[in-house]
Order: sequence, then structure tokens, then C-alpha cells
Amino acid sequence: MLSHLGARRTYAHNVRLATLLSFAAGCVNGAGFLSFGILTTNITGHFALFAQKLVSGDDMVALCLLALVLSFLCGTSISSMVINKMGTDQRYSYLTPLLIETLILIGMSMHQHMFNLADYHNYYYGALLLFGMGLQNGTVSIISGSVVRTTHLTGMFTDLGIELGAAAGAKHKNLDVLKQRIYLRLIIITCFLSGCASGAWLFLHLHFKAFLLPATVLVAAMLFDVFRISTLRLYRSFRLRKKHAQPSALNSHAE
Repeated sequence: MLSHLGARRTYAHNVRLATLLSFAAGCVNGAGFLSFGILTTNITGHFALFAQKLVSGDDMVALCLLALVLSFLCGTSISSMVINKMGTDQRYSYLTPLLIETLILIGMSMHQHMFNLADYHNYYYGALLLFGMGLQNGTVSIISGSVVRTTHLTGMFTDLGIELGAAAGAKHKNLDVLKQRIYLRLIIITCFLSGCASGAWLFLHLHFKAFLLPATVLVAAMLFDVFRISTLRLYRSFRLRKKHAQPSALNSHAE
């Protein structure tokens, strides 16, 4: 799921990746908005608010909003730098950005008090969450070849609309491909919305501990790949030993 690239990557890998990480991003968005009054998984709305605050002369808030945008950008850049530095052929290079994001979410869960929406602390913590979402979005985009995006829905709805229109007049062969793409978009949208509802509900009951849910989902995604690879290696090693043992057993019977 996190270690297959290019021709080795299948549709099933993208579906698993989209299901887990879009749900995690939705959780962060729901809990993050109730925590800090800030949308913490995308930057489109922040640009509009930045322009409005700049025009109205509220320079401090405008700078804070700009910091949110740059935090997301910084997250995507660092994910790319980490993966390229460690090597795109190294499976653990893709786990590192997600591990950093997980640590950020665990840190968020340790808060014990609420902030006033007018408090500038909100922007600081919102920037941390946007940085984590940038890490996730950059990593997922690199892994999937930009097929899967998990932190916002604008592009998903755009792609879904285009593909639904194309499917209306597509031939049978092209229709099968379009159906797969449409199914993937619907998975991302559904899981993100489910995550938003789950994160918001948990925040109302558990406050900042709600961030432990997306952190747990990320850990599950990382462990899935680690244990899957280890299990496959053990299985192949067992098969290889069994294959080598068979000729020896036949020779002993012949003697």
C-alpha cells in the first residue's frame, strides 16, 4: 500500500491507501475545526480570508493566515525531500513523513484546555496540523502518482464530475476504467466525510483526545505495510526451504 510504485502499484493498493488516509484526514478536519476554528486540511479558503484581512488592515491575522498556507506547502516539500533523500526505492522512506504526522497528532491529543477563537495560539496549532496534512498529501501523491489525494475534496469532486460525464458516452473498454476511477473518488469522498463526522463527534465527547483516532489509523496503515512485507518474506523463505528439502527427501528414498 505504501511501498508499491509505478508498474508494481495496483488499483487495490490505491483503494486501501485512499480508504485509510482520507478517513484520517477527515478526522483531523472535523476535530481541528472544532478545536481551533480553522480548516486544517486544505488552504483554498485561507487565501480568501488572507486577502480579506489584508484589505481590511488586519495585518497580524493576515500574516497568521499566510503562515497556515506556508505550513501546508512546507509539509508537502519536506515529504518530497525526505522521500528523495532516503530513496524512492526504500520502503521506509514513505513511512517517515507519516510517522512525523502521527507524532503531531499525538501531541495535539495531550492538550488539556480549550482556546479562545480570537487567541493567536489557534493559528500556531492550526499551522502544525496543516503541516501534518501537507506531509500526508505530499506522500500520498508521490506514492500513487497523483492518483490519490486525501486531504481535500475540491479536486475529487471536479474529477468525479468529469468522469461521470465521460462515462455517459464511453465505450465498454473505457467504461471499465472510468468505473474504477469513479469508485475510487467515491471512496475518498465517503471516507473523508465519515472521518469529519467521527472527528467532530469524538471532539465533542473527548475534546483533544479525538486526535488519537486519526493517529491510530495512520499507525495501522504503516504497520499494515511493515507486517505484510515481513509475512511475505517469511512465507517465501518457508516455500524456498520446502522446495530445497523435497529433492533431498526423494534422493534418500531412492537410496
